[in-house]
Amino acid sequence: MSAALTLIARDVRRGYAGSGAALVCGFFLLAVVLFPFAIGPDRAMLARIGPGAIWVAALLAALLPVERLVAPDSESGWFDQIRVHGLSLPLVMALRIAAHWLAFAPPLLLAALLAGGLFGLDAMALGRVELALLLGTPGLAALAVATASLTAGLRGAGGIAGLLLLPLALPLLIFGAGGEDVGALKLLAAVSLMLVAGSPWLSAAAIRSVRD
Repeated sequence: MSAALTLIARDVRRGYAGSGAALVCGFFLLAVVLFPFAIGPDRAMLARIGPGAIWVAALLAALLPVERLVAPDSESGWFDQIRVHGLSLPLVMALRIAAHWLAFAPPLLLAALLAGGLFGLDAMALGRVELALLLGTPGLAALAVATASLTAGLRGAGGIAGLLLLPLALPLLIFGAGGEDVGALKLLAAVSLMLVAGSPWLSAAAIRSVRD
């Protein structure tokens, strides 16, 4: 347990280091601000597209930290040391997903409150958006770690990661933007859980293929 907490704390510190969380939130809010300027002052239209626009901005913001999630440790041989010490690589990647979620999701949820105000969402609509983000961001974190593992060591990894992550994240976007429907929220939770369950194994396999 202490080793797991140590690994999570290490990765969370790295996530917040160098204003990483602030950069993600800043990009998210900047992307959200562009929608009202493009749509115009129609409050009814803004409120209707608000949840979808917030989710699109969240997906784009999730791309920012992908390159530093796995590649630095892969290049430094950190994963080799983990394997030498007998730690389970899938468990280590599951802890990294948890740490990545802690590093970017809470600030994103706070930033979404400001975004909801920009779109004129009422309290109930904003609550549904927050709930959808709470359910969907674990899956988004799992996708980011898996994508980072698959592209670690490749030239132009950031662009390749975007090509991989955005299509795979479409179910999260579709069900998350439709968060006013209870059925959509249930499907969102199911997809997010499936990604969280499968990503550590995929990430570990990708890292082994690079190191072996």
